Amino acid sequence: MSETITVANEFAEVTVRRMDTRNGSRLLISSPRTGRSISLDALEVEALTRQNTRTLTAMVANSQGPLLPDEDDTA
Repeated sequence: MSETITVANEFAEVTVRRMDTRNGSRLLISSPRTGRSISLDALEVEALTRQNTRTLTAMVANSQGPLLPDEDDTA
């Protein structure tokens, strides 16, 4: 793993690290406050750049869970 970068403001704090795997690099993004983390590959990070403000606002407004439920949670 690489150096940890912390990004924070008055509302949130996350740490970001690059992880090198046998399938390439991923970003590990963690929230110390919630204890949650996610590992994203380059394609997933690039997909974030294609989102508009409305999509990101919806994600932030639903901060207690995913924007879309897992398929097995919809039954």
